[in-house]
Amino acid sequence: MGSYPEPEILPPEGGYAPPEPGYAPPAPGYAPSAPARKPRPLWAAAPATYLLVGINCAVFLGMVLQGISAWMPTVDQLMHWGADRANNVLINGEWWRIVSAMFVHVGILHLATNMWCLWNLGLLAEPLMGSAGLLAVYILTGAAGNLLSTFNNWVFPFRDSAGAPIFQAGAGASGAVFGIAGALIVLLKANRLPVPAVEVKRLRKSVIYFAVINLIIGFSINFGSQITGVAVDNSAHIGGFACGLLFAAPMVPRIGSQRSTFTLRRRIAILAVVGLLVLFGFYLAQLRQG
Repeated sequence: MGSYPEPEILPPEGGYAPPEPGYAPPAPGYAPSAPARKPRPLWAAAPATYLLVGINCAVFLGMVLQGISAWMPTVDQLMHWGADRANNVLINGEWWRIVSAMFVHVGILHLATNMWCLWNLGLLAEPLMGSAGLLAVYILTGAAGNLLSTFNNWVFPFRDSAGAPIFQAGAGASGAVFGIAGALIVLLKANRLPVPAVEVKRLRKSVIYFAVINLIIGFSINFGSQITGVAVDNSAHIGGFACGLLFAAPMVPRIGSQRSTFTLRRRIAILAVVGLLVLFGFYLAQLRQG
């Protein structure tokens, strides 16, 4: 039995094996059927999206199991689980709340709407920026939104009848969701995507509509907040969205780009945003001391 050269590219499944004794090549014109591939589970196509949704749901489930209302938690309960508030961050030095707040939600409706948006945008964004990129954009843009919210609540606090400042608690993944939307608007502008231009344009337009409509809804709700008692943290939305645009600016989409180019630009984007957030955090710390 003779020897067989190793192929330059191994087949995707099973590797390469020499033919068995007595093997005869197929007749000319015969096309052997391709081996059936095992279907991938849905989560394997976008693991970071499912991971983020899972963490948010797990935190909410933990809150409910601890006896917290699934419909309307109190401010003290939200703060206990990691919500953000300007005085806790700037006076008590609880900077970890900038990150933890993006996994805490004010009731099941708040969780459901945010997770629906995160799931839809994440499934669209993860193939373009990779799983590591989606995790990075979620954390960094969510942090940017919470930092801007902290700044806004510290500089322009609500005041009681005696003039004393009232700092509102903030929680939710919406700042990060807006960040993913901002990044998508930039990445879907790329001309290397192997998708018909009409379809890419349609997707990009729908993401822009999502951001604009939800910002309008947020400002409209706040306009009547004195009547309804409900307020939306629009500064977190704006901060997350602006950071998402910034994050995606130096990047190229993963689809249609060389791996080395994509990886380098993603690292540049992460380092640039981290640097800016650290500088803004230092500014907030000095603002409090002043």
